[in-house]
Amino acid sequence: MSKTATKKTKVKVCKAAESVAEVIQNTQIEVAHLFPCPIYFVERPDFLNAVKEVSEESLAVQRKERKLDEMYPVCMSGNYYADPRIAGFSEFIGATAWNILNEQGYAMQDKAVSFIEMWTQEHHKHSAMDVHIHANGSQIVGFYFLETPENCSRAVFHDPRAGKLQIDLPEQNTNMATPASKMINFTPKSGMMIFANSWLAHSFTRHAADLPIKFVHFNLTVVQQPQTCPAPAEVI
Repeated sequence: MSKTATKKTKVKVCKAAESVAEVIQNTQIEVAHLFPCPIYFVERPDFLNAVKEVSEESLAVQRKERKLDEMYPVCMSGNYYADPRIAGFSEFIGATAWNILNEQGYAMQDKAVSFIEMWTQEHHKHSAMDVHIHANGSQIVGFYFLETPENCSRAVFHDPRAGKLQIDLPEQNTNMATPASKMINFTPKSGMMIFANSWLAHSFTRHAADLPIKFVHFNLTVVQQPQTCPAPAEVI
């Protein structure tokens, strides 16, 4: 092939590229955002006093029974979702979890939500939480933040799309939340509550504050409502 022919070919390719670019710019593309990963936030500082009282009592028991580990400086309380002193708190969480699943499109009319567990985590300096999900029947997971000192751990939610992770590309800006994001982090504040589906993996960054971060972690499952039998017909 001659040099002249090569030049002509390049000109044709260039014109074709410009033509395609022009068509793309003038084309309206519709986007359907499907298979979302919603995360829900609500601020309820009115529950703080009651929950802190129950939480501290439960943590005190664990502190006596177990010394704080230097490698994993975290103290976890026992299970206390059934404590009558925080009945309003537990009822709010249960009702919110049911509403979330119902609004997401699940058939919840004949179902109820039930607690699997609710406990406090007290993370001291340099502690962290590895990425994980909650299985064993959990449908909704969440957090309620009690004490959040400056430079405390951040709550992180991770992209659950395994297919995307296999062929991921670098992000333009990791400080922006986009469809390319691999994870999203949130700064906790006292009185803030977070809900998410249990299949959405989460973790906490390493705790940098001298004072511990304390938060309630809760998991809920879905149970079938018992069917009521009709009253027997009266024999006359």
